[in-house]
Amino acid sequence: MAHPVALAGLGGYLPPNRVTNDQLAERLDTTDEWITSRTGIRSRHWAGPGISTGDLAVEAGHRALKSAGLDTEPGAVDAVVLATTTPDHPCPATAPEVASRLQLGTVAAYDIAAVCSGFIYALATASAQIAAGQARRILVIGAETYSTIIDPTDRSTSVIFGDGAGAVVLETAGSADAPGVLLGVDLGSDGAQRDLICIPGSGSRQRANPDRPDLSSPYFTMQGKHVFTAAVNRMAQSATALTDRIGWRTEEVDHLVGHQANLRILKAVARQLGLPEERAVVNLDRVGNTSAASIPLALADAAASGRFTPGERILLTAFGGGLTWGSAALTWPDITAV
Repeated sequence: MAHPVALAGLGGYLPPNRVTNDQLAERLDTTDEWITSRTGIRSRHWAGPGISTGDLAVEAGHRALKSAGLDTEPGAVDAVVLATTTPDHPCPATAPEVASRLQLGTVAAYDIAAVCSGFIYALATASAQIAAGQARRILVIGAETYSTIIDPTDRSTSVIFGDGAGAVVLETAGSADAPGVLLGVDLGSDGAQRDLICIPGSGSRQRANPDRPDLSSPYFTMQGKHVFTAAVNRMAQSATALTDRIGWRTEEVDHLVGHQANLRILKAVARQLGLPEERAVVNLDRVGNTSAASIPLALADAAASGRFTPGERILLTAFGGGLTWGSAALTWPDITAV
């Protein structure tokens, strides 16, 4: 019999360097009005020199453990799962070092790469381990330093992405109806559309074809218009499939926590689900698109502001490169974000 899995701790961390739209306008052909009207973003945080994805992950992980009432010591968790597109190194994975720096001992630790859907994929993987009895408690982190992979001269991407990390602690729940229980997940992908969101260079495809200039760029690229449509449709379809499976009517969802990509995308997903726009949690105006860190940061922000009440129905949904997408549903626990 599967063990129920619950959210037991939550933490978020942003690097201190806040970058406003006006600051970007000083070096790019853009304005605060142009950025805000198209994305809803007013500022974002970028990691400064010497700050890596792993550094952000350690901070968020420490806060999530503290929120769960846990010390950073061996035995606190049985595994660390890190979702990121911007690991500290191509090899090895970043999660083992994060676990070591958190003094969690020689626990299992691994990275998951599903771009902006990464946190949902990590949540699904970690919860499955606990449900199967392979672990009792797992630290799940989404962390990114997109400032290291965006072209600083590209207005279409520089204004969108920010850096940050968010983390949750999952653990075995006492009962299937306890507040905080994860009720289900839905995942999907379409590799035929991988070129819509990608970094062409710096991988084995480039090294196997060194004479192809189209594979030389080390910067993140995105076909915005196509991504917009795909993101709205896939997130709405995934969320609907999940709510149907677990027996929720979409109008019963108290809060929609979507990937913080674009304000217009969030509103469009809410409309497709038949939800009032005000039920969509929004913090991208202050943090931008933080990819795999997006959903846990939005959860931490909303929880810290007192927006969630224990027992409320929370629907998470995301879309990212791959293409990948996914959704998760839970009832909100009685926890405090750190």
